[in-house]
Amino acid sequence: MDLRRIMETVNMIDNENLDLRTTTMGISLLDCIDSDSDRACQKIYDKITTKAENLVKVARELETEYGIPIANKRITVTPISLIAAASGDSDYVKYAVTLDKAAKAVGVDLIGGFSALVHKGYQNGDRVLIKSIPQALKETERVCSSVNVGSTRSGINMDAVKEMGQIVIENEKINPLNNGNLVIFCNAVEDNPFMAGGFHGVGESDVALNVGVSGPGVVKTALEKVKGESMDVVAETIKQTAFKVTRMGQLVGQEASKRLGVDFGIVDLSLAPTPAQGDSVANILEEIGLESVGTHGTTAALAMLNDAVKKGGIMACSHVGGLSGAFIPESEDAGMITAAEKGILTVDKLEAMTAVCSVGLDMIAVPGDTPAETISAMIADEAAIGMINNKTTAVRVIPVPGKDVGDSIEFGGLFGYAPIMPVHKELSAAMINRGGRIPAPVHSFKN
Repeated sequence: MDLRRIMETVNMIDNENLDLRTTTMGISLLDCIDSDSDRACQKIYDKITTKAENLVKVARELETEYGIPIANKRITVTPISLIAAASGDSDYVKYAVTLDKAAKAVGVDLIGGFSALVHKGYQNGDRVLIKSIPQALKETERVCSSVNVGSTRSGINMDAVKEMGQIVIENEKINPLNNGNLVIFCNAVEDNPFMAGGFHGVGESDVALNVGVSGPGVVKTALEKVKGESMDVVAETIKQTAFKVTRMGQLVGQEASKRLGVDFGIVDLSLAPTPAQGDSVANILEEIGLESVGTHGTTAALAMLNDAVKKGGIMACSHVGGLSGAFIPESEDAGMITAAEKGILTVDKLEAMTAVCSVGLDMIAVPGDTPAETISAMIADEAAIGMINNKTTAVRVIPVPGKDVGDSIEFGGLFGYAPIMPVHKELSAAMINRGGRIPAPVHSFKN
């Protein structure tokens, strides 16, 4: 690499908020299954603390050697509903507590995989896990939970959609911030290194190292140099920038995997913002030419951004995966927060944007008196977008007790803060209470 490129990367890190957002070790727990839940939990603790013993140490070494900040060190595990089902326990809170204890022991920020996959129906372990989510999140600090309620191949499990709306409300009663650690998916992927939706899929190797790279500030700075140019030039600039960022992620990911003695999984190039100024996806869209994110043209600009990011990443790395594209969490993006406070960015507009971005309605704060059926209907809408478009969508929505439109809630850290956004008052309960399944779309038949 020549001196010019080295200095370019240094500038990205120093002045444009470039970082490696996460190194995430995926660990299979299939060999920890045991009919005795105490033995199973001990096996889980022992495997995580053995396999991930040096994860944080290696990440810190690479930070020092390459000068690249690694913001988060995380773990994902096999969905616990599959592991705990053999036990016959009536709740799985002890499994969540075990995950939390192991995460603290190895020093990672978060651990994902208190999860269930119910897109076509429930097995007994799924039912127990879902009912355990509120108490599990109450008793842990670092555990993240996710439930997959739909897929393009199977349709949408509306019984699960209804239940997850109720779970969100139960979390609200305990601590509304717990809903920040719960994601409801359609078309969840098995190698996602980002939280709160990460889990280690059953098709993955025993242990794998996935990395998530982020650089909204880098992309915005690059676009500042092509003001007034055509959209072709804008797309090409984003693509070339994504290429450079992904190369960095691949370098660190492969070196970390080698030192840890595990498989290298994927690079997830997702433009994941933070509340910090200069680290905003909204600001990229405004640099493209929007007076404010949320106005007309936002969806088109986001579609182009997402596609260009993926094209650049795929050229840079043979193993791009996870979600890859652009996240639009309302509370974690300073530009999104500003637009929401002005009433320019609404839930309906965010929903439209999710048809073309990486995920869905993410970190949306809503009034505390929002009915469970309305939450379920929001989940159903996002699942439908994912199902029909053969993409991942998700909902991480946070009803806040005692708060209404015009108020805000402070989450702290990477979560930032969020204005309470209005939702439609008209009820969807009669639809949600029908239950059953929304059939898969006709284009799901690929065989």
